[in-house]
Amino acid sequence: MSHLRYNGPSKYRVGFSAVSPFEITMLLCFGASWPFSVHRTWKTKNVVGKSPIFLSLVIIGYVAGIAHKLVYRPDAVVWLYVLNAVMVSADLLLWFRYRKPKPATAQS
Repeated sequence: MSHLRYNGPSKYRVGFSAVSPFEITMLLCFGASWPFSVHRTWKTKNVVGKSPIFLSLVIIGYVAGIAHKLVYRPDAVVWLYVLNAVMVSADLLLWFRYRKPKPATAQS
């Protein structure tokens, strides 16, 4: 990887911007949980315990991270923010799709 240069402790440079291994680790760890959440909601069609406000705040946070990366520190890590935002958005869309309680069935 000729485009990746080491410039001191935990300072890797891609192009002109430092890539933090801590930021990458954080985004990978956060991002690892969203596919499981989306899959569970998709399979069970149950959104009990999920908060659309919380999911919206997380999306806003990722959008702010994307904006920061694009304006102040453009680097490849922006794609992790985008990927995470897409997964959380999918979870939020599933919440809206399955939010209504299932009709009760009459038992005799």
